[in-house]
Amino acid sequence: MEKGLFNQRVYEVVRRIPKGKVATYGQVAALAGAPRNARFVGYALHSNPEPDVIPCHRVVFRDGSLASGFAFGGPERQRLLLEEEGVAFISPKGMSELSESGEMKGSNAGASGLRVDLARCQWNA
Repeated sequence: MEKGLFNQRVYEVVRRIPKGKVATYGQVAALAGAPRNARFVGYALHSNPEPDVIPCHRVVFRDGSLASGFAFGGPERQRLLLEEEGVAFISPKGMSELSESGEMKGSNAGASGLRVDLARCQWNA
């Protein structure tokens, strides 16, 4: 599938994720017609042409962790945007060690170590 066409399909899928819900990168890839291209979903969202229209903050990793490379302010900004929409978070399985900045080492969960509660908040597309 051509990159431009794939990106457009990703944007169409992400536009449909309702407020208060999230989808995983793999879920978006599958809905865009390329189930093995979750990584490319991230590339497409990183170059989101309309961040106020295409809610890329609603896309998370399969374990509910947030994108460390969230292009529009990092994982803490992504967490705030999701919390404003009512997305529930849970503590990670097995607390990891904290870095000097207070973030979980080796985690994309953000400073709080929280992950999206996918059981409650994953979009049922």
